[in-house]
Amino acid sequence: MERTLAQAAAQLGLTRPKLIALMREKGLLKGNLPAYPKRDKAYLRVKDSPWYDEKCGMQYSQSTRVMQPGIRWLADQLGIDLTAIPADRSDVA
Repeated sequence: MERTLAQAAAQLGLTRPKLIALMREKGLLKGNLPAYPKRDKAYLRVKDSPWYDEKCGMQYSQSTRVMQPGIRWLADQLGIDLTAIPADRSDVA
């Protein structure tokens, strides 16, 4: 399972802009993409999203996704205590 930066931020008890700022500060992001995609591939990945526009033809965008092990890894990298964040039980059956 992978999460958007907004979803990962919510799990870490942060806002998306705050998570991005902290990740840039620690050198984990360059722009909004992983700074070291090969090194961090177990935790972060780049999602390519192509689409067709009538006027401009094929368009491409990229975004960062956080893999499941990446949540704990990010918490460790950013010095966030995951035990202090209330568990989100909204997806439990």
